[in-house]
Amino acid sequence: MASGYGMNGGPSRCFPFWQEVLACYVVNSNEEDSSGKKKCAPILEDYYECLHHKKEAARVQALQAAYRKAEAEGGYKTNPPTAGQIRNLGILGKEEDSRAVLTSK
Repeated sequence: MASGYGMNGGPSRCFPFWQEVLACYVVNSNEEDSSGKKKCAPILEDYYECLHHKKEAARVQALQAAYRKAEAEGGYKTNPPTAGQIRNLGILGKEEDSRAVLTSK
């Protein structure tokens, strides 16, 4: 956790995020005025995501639900995309392949 030591003795996976949180608090707040902590909210959110993976889990559940829905409707079984089309998704200069795969539903 925030101690900096992982399960195998090295730095933990979230320790760099914790260091960013502490650095943000040191720079943006002091004993008299703690209103600067609001600037650290996005960094703290990243640290919590590293610890708990809630956003990642929600995204995986949404993707699985969409996949199951498409599978139940017979989505890609009638005209599945080729491996080459899937590999080209999101590559610059291959927009026509991406468009063909995404609109073939």
